[in-house]
Amino acid sequence: MPVPEREMTKSPYETLGVAKNASADEVKKAYRKLAAQHHPDRNPGDASAEEKFKEVQNAYDTLSDPEKRKSYDTFGTANGRPGFDPRDFNFRGGGNFRVEDLGDLGDLFGGLFGRGGTRTQRPQPERGADIEAVVNLSFEDSLRGLETKIPVEVTTACRECGGTGAQPGTAPVICPQCHGRGVVSESQGLFALSQPCPRCRGNGTVIEKPCDRCGGSGRERRTKRYTVKIPAGVKDGTRIRLKGKGEIGANGGPPGDLFVVTRVAPSKLYERRGNDLVVDVPVTYPEAALGTTVEVPTPYGERLSLKVKPGSQDGQLLRMRGHGAPKLTGSGKGDLLARLRLTVPKKLTKKEREALEELRKVSRENPREALFS
Repeated sequence: MPVPEREMTKSPYETLGVAKNASADEVKKAYRKLAAQHHPDRNPGDASAEEKFKEVQNAYDTLSDPEKRKSYDTFGTANGRPGFDPRDFNFRGGGNFRVEDLGDLGDLFGGLFGRGGTRTQRPQPERGADIEAVVNLSFEDSLRGLETKIPVEVTTACRECGGTGAQPGTAPVICPQCHGRGVVSESQGLFALSQPCPRCRGNGTVIEKPCDRCGGSGRERRTKRYTVKIPAGVKDGTRIRLKGKGEIGANGGPPGDLFVVTRVAPSKLYERRGNDLVVDVPVTYPEAALGTTVEVPTPYGERLSLKVKPGSQDGQLLRMRGHGAPKLTGSGKGDLLARLRLTVPKKLTKKEREALEELRKVSRENPREALFS
């Protein structure tokens, strides 16, 4: 029966989107555009973008070298050999088979005997670190909520090289030692021991001309300004999460998060107890004894009337529902608690003194006598 043809792959010209008679400058320009578009640092966690980036690197490696390009144009490969690969075998009744399909022999025999070499993978994507920033609020702003911008120092892609680590006008190239695999193998008879490539440290690419700004790391420290919405009702120490605004990840990993911590200044008038607010309301002794109506200020600019019953005591709490701090979870507000504080005048008029003397005379019970009863 007929032997299936090997699946055709894109030519380096098709990969870079250039014509076969394209100049070296046209090839380089097309490469820079595609490399920046599909670079892993710009597409964290996107496996397809990483694979496309490798294809673009391989294509540029072939077409940027005059000898390799001439070889490809002549034989269809960059190594000067015809397109047939002697490592390919054909079995009757089946398709083409490659030795690489078995993987490293060290992997095979290592699994059987519990020893031998294991395939070393490239550095795995790592999530970026979380960072924390503090925003200072007045007590009133913590109840109203607001939107503000905060400066945060973070590690970002280098502005000079766009995160590639290479000088502008250049780009990382396929590692000539491991040919982009990230690992090198050393034959030990039937075994093949794999280890990270010492030239590229397992990345598969090398930077021949490092960026002057970042030294080849592709990163730099910058101060960025983020807009954060502070919800109404935050307390001192409330943490607000901004997903993906932390440090950038390594090896194409996702970025960390930014946590904004609120620091709320204390109020001169109100004391916060959870979602409730406590405010001191001064009343005179006659008002507490006989009852009265007082005005209570709210933190929202209102003045509410509150009835004080006769016989009210110092420190007594009177609840005014729904006038406290907004609730972060759910809806509504806490309560406003008016704490009565009896005030004693330092100076009395003659008329006030006579009234108090008369009140003392007609009092039915002397509180001090209760101590000895």
